[in-house]
Amino acid sequence: MKIHTKVRYGLRAMIEISSHNNTGGILQKDIAEAQEIPLRYLDIIITGLKQAGLLINFSGRRSGYVLSRPASEISVYDVYRAFEPELNLVGCLSEGIKCNRLSDCPAKDYWFDLNTEIKKSMESSKLDQIIKNNT
Repeated sequence: MKIHTKVRYGLRAMIEISSHNNTGGILQKDIAEAQEIPLRYLDIIITGLKQAGLLINFSGRRSGYVLSRPASEISVYDVYRAFEPELNLVGCLSEGIKCNRLSDCPAKDYWFDLNTEIKKSMESSKLDQIIKNNT
């Protein structure tokens, strides 16, 4: 399993924004600089996070971004879903995929259980916990 760059950078951006949420937001160029994310690529990431309802524009003297809800309510899985479809480690777990071996596959339960555990871990990992663990 490989987590794509958009998800990884999206999580870094969300953590950076979260750490500035109480100060009136943060500018996109400041996020890019602090997290060493190319500004053009960050623009794509910010768009995805906004479309997923995780960020809102904060306007005022300095226009920037803030989280749409508290960091304690935003999970790693929320960020993942801003850029990726439902987590499915193997294709046969995907909705709409027909697998001829599903009824007699000796590994299906293993893959299902592993997929479930990873998803649960991502859902239970909140931004505020990640920030707290790294300070």
